[in-house]
Amino acid sequence: QMRLVDLHTDTNNYEHHTSEISVKELIVRRGQAFKLTLKLTQPFNLGFDQLIMTVVTGNDPSEDLGTKSRFGVPGRSLHSASAKAVWKAELQRGSSPETGVLVLIVSPPADTPIGEYTLSASLKDKEKVLANFSVLFNPWSSDDWVFLPKEEERREYVLNEQGIIYRGGGDYISPMFWDFGQFEEGMVRICMKMLDLNVKHWLNPADDVSARSSPIYVSRVVSAMINSSDEGGVVMGNWGNNFSGGVPPTYWSGSYAILKQWYNSYYRSVRYGQCWVFAGVMCSVMRLLGIPCRVVSNFQSAHDTNKNLTIDSYFDYNGAMERESRDSIWNFHVWVEGWMRRPDLATDGKYDGWQVVDPTPQERSEGLFCCGPASVTAIRNGEVDLKYDVPFVFAEVNADSVYWLVSIEMKIFSDTVTVGQNISTKAVGSYQRTDLTNTYKHREGGLTCMDSRGRSVVSKPENGKDVNLRMILSSDTSTTRTFSVNISIQAMKYTGQPVGNIQTEVTEQKLLPKKDLIVPIKVPYSVYHKYMIQSRTMSISAIITDLQNEDNVTGGSKVNQELTAEVVFMNPIDDTLRDCSMSLSGSGLMIGQEITK
Repeated sequence: QMRLVDLHTDTNNYEHHTSEISVKELIVRRGQAFKLTLKLTQPFNLGFDQLIMTVVTGNDPSEDLGTKSRFGVPGRSLHSASAKAVWKAELQRGSSPETGVLVLIVSPPADTPIGEYTLSASLKDKEKVLANFSVLFNPWSSDDWVFLPKEEERREYVLNEQGIIYRGGGDYISPMFWDFGQFEEGMVRICMKMLDLNVKHWLNPADDVSARSSPIYVSRVVSAMINSSDEGGVVMGNWGNNFSGGVPPTYWSGSYAILKQWYNSYYRSVRYGQCWVFAGVMCSVMRLLGIPCRVVSNFQSAHDTNKNLTIDSYFDYNGAMERESRDSIWNFHVWVEGWMRRPDLATDGKYDGWQVVDPTPQERSEGLFCCGPASVTAIRNGEVDLKYDVPFVFAEVNADSVYWLVSIEMKIFSDTVTVGQNISTKAVGSYQRTDLTNTYKHREGGLTCMDSRGRSVVSKPENGKDVNLRMILSSDTSTTRTFSVNISIQAMKYTGQPVGNIQTEVTEQKLLPKKDLIVPIKVPYSVYHKYMIQSRTMSISAIITDLQNEDNVTGGSKVNQELTAEVVFMNPIDDTLRDCSMSLSGSGLMIGQEITK
C-alpha cells in the first residue's frame, strides 16, 4: 500500500518559477518535469510490480481530448493510440524500490491543457489520490507555444507584479503605476474559476477544458471574461458621469482588489472600469496563467463601428462637434499584447510573437464582446483577412479621420496621419516608456508629426489657468480675403465624445495678400472649469468661410430645366493669363464635355 507522498512543493515550485504564487500548493508548468516521492508499505519489485498513474482535469476527462493520461512505472505505454497530451514518469536515481521508496520524475507534455489536475496511482488493485495540483503555461519551455527566449523579458512579462499604464493624450502622455498582483493569495483559484465560468464552458465543458491547451483559445476566453457585457464577467464598464453602486474607474490602482471582490461576491461584476482597468486586470490573469503579457496604450485611437476604415466626425456651422456619429477617436485606448505562436495562421512562424488582445467591450466578435488575439505582424502588414479581429485593430491605428459639415453634407477635410500615435508600453527592466508604433505601422504611414502651421499654443495648458492659443492663417494669393471665423471649444471624454460646449466665438477677419493672420483664442478658467470636472481634454475647432469666394447659383433650380451657375476662378499669380481654355463636365448635369476658350 501507498502510505506517504512528498510533493517536494518548495523545490518544484522554485524550479517552475511558481514559488511566488505558493509554497504550500504544487503549481507546475507544462513541458517541464517535477519530482515526487512515494513511500510504500512493502518493497517494490521492478520486474513484477507496476505502478499505474493517472492524471485528469475537468469533470469529463478523456484521453482523446488530452484531459486524461495513464502512464506506468516502470515506463510502459498504457495510453490509447488516439490519446493526446501523453504524460510519462520514470524512477529517479536514488530510489530504493527494495525498501518501498520510489522517487518519481513526472513529465507533463508541453501541449497539455492548463488547469487544475488530480494525480492518482494504483498498485495491485489499490488506488490512491496522490495530489491535487495546477498546471500553467511555460514560457521557459521551447516546446510550449508561449516560449519567450529572453530571460529578462520573461521576468518582465511573466514575473513582474508592478507596471505602468500610459494615459493622457498624444502630446501629453501620463504614466500611471499599476499593481498587477498576479501572485497574490488565491489568484490561481480565481483565474481557474474564471475559465470555468466562460460561455463556451457552459455549452461544451469537455471541449472547453481540452481547448485550454492553446494560448490562442485561452487568451480569447479571458478577453471575454474580463468585461461584464456577457454574463459572469469581472468588470462592468461605465463611461458616463454617474458611478452610483460602485466606484469611478479612476479609483483603482491594481488588479487584485478587483479580482478578489469578484470572486468573493460569487462572481458579481465589479463596478466600474474603463479601458485601462480592463487591460490591467487582463494582464494580471495572463501573467498568472503563464502567457507573457504587456499593457499597450494607443494614442488617438480610432473606434471604427462600420468597418470602413474611416472615422467620420460631424460639425455644425459653428465648429461644434455633433453627437450623432458612432465612430470616434479616443484620446487613448489601452489593450494588452500576449506572446504566443500562431500555427493557425501560418506554419512558418510568420505571425508568431505579440498578439493584440483587448478586453474592453467595443464590438462583438463571434457573438461575444472580446477581441483578438490579432497578430501585430498582420496588423502592420494590413492583412485584414486574418483572424482574430485584425480589421478592427488595424482601424484603431490606421483609420483615416474624415470631417463633415452637417448642414450641407460636405466633406471638410480628410486626415490620414492623426490616428495611431505614440503606441506605448513599459520598458523591460525599467520604468521608461518604449514606443511600439513602428511595430504596428510602416514608417510612411506611422508616427508622423502633423503640420504645425495653422495652430500654435502660446503657453502650455495648466489646470486652473487660462488657456491661450493662436490660430495662424497664411495667404499665398495676391488679393485681400475676408473670412468668417467660427471657433468652438468643447469639453471631451477621452473616448472622443463631446460632453459640453465651453465657448463659441464668431468673428470676421481680413487676410492680406502674402501675409499671415494671427487669431488669438483665449479660454478663461472661469469659463471652462465646471465643464472639466469630468473631462481632461478640450477640443478646439474652427470653421473658416471665405465670404468673397462663394460659388453662386444665379437662379432657382427645377427638375428638367436648365440651370445657370456662376463659378469664379482666382488667378494665383501676378501675370495675366491669355489664350486659356477650360473644360467642363458634370455627370447628370451636362451632355458630354464642353470646352470654352
